Amino acid sequence: MATSSIEAVIPCDIHRVWETLLAVERYTWRTDLSKTEVRGDRQFVEYTREGIATVFTVTLVDPCRRWEFDLDNCNIKGHWIGILTPTDRGTEITFIEHVTAKKFWMRPFVKRFLKRQQAQFVLDLKRVLCKDTARED
Repeated sequence: MATSSIEAVIPCDIHRVWETLLAVERYTWRTDLSKTEVRGDRQFVEYTREGIATVFTVTLVDPCRRWEFDLDNCNIKGHWIGILTPTDRGTEITFIEHVTAKKFWMRPFVKRFLKRQQAQFVLDLKRVLCKDTARED
């Protein structure tokens, strides 16, 4: 199992960050996705630009504090934890992923893949929220 985490500060109100994260059906700000599909209150699917579908099953929702889910696709399975903390600079985010590669040959590459995915996610999140913040000024 590979574990990867990333921390960042988003210069926005915690409620805006939370709403953006949980608006699964509005993930057009994500550069790595082609579409998403909501399957009820506790499950959704994200499709990469390469066509890989990942099923997410929500396991914990603590509004504006913590969001957790299990994830599963043809290559990996695991668990994601998102922690939000209000600060005087905005919202501190901490994302932690525990993932197991389903294919033996992929195991050496999983941690590097996770790091790259997390960095892109945070970059996309900052881009959409900071753009929206600048528009309000």
